[in-house]
Amino acid sequence: MRSFDMTPLLRSSVGFENLNRLVDFATRPDLAGDAYPPYNIEKTGDDEYRVTMAVAGFAQDDLDISVKENVLTIKAKAGEDDSERTFLHRGIAKRSFERRFHLADTIRVTGASFENGLLNVELVREVPEHKKERRIEINTVAAQPTIEQAA
Repeated sequence: MRSFDMTPLLRSSVGFENLNRLVDFATRPDLAGDAYPPYNIEKTGDDEYRVTMAVAGFAQDDLDISVKENVLTIKAKAGEDDSERTFLHRGIAKRSFERRFHLADTIRVTGASFENGLLNVELVREVPEHKKERRIEINTVAAQPTIEQAA
């Protein structure tokens, strides 16, 4: 596996300390086969997003959603399997999982809903006033008298 040296980028930037950690996380080889459960990330408005996760076979009480230090964590614990049932084919997976999403500092989780086997987590970008674009007025300097005007 190839590692990336972010030092040259971090020398000339401020506030991107997490960039190196995110690149390392995204390039970890153990994430390549981790596709369970399937999910979508969609943009639903200018500053609104939704994470939709297919959680077939899980009840609402089996799911746990938490946010800590800009990491959204969705967990599910598989319940006891009904041993009286005999499956000829079992295509609906119901195994425990933990899925993490790294959120930007300006992203806040506003709610979650569960419908038809889909878990929807609503997110919104809240840009603080000091980070919004603002217009800077240019002050004029009083004109200095030239030599000709002084004479």
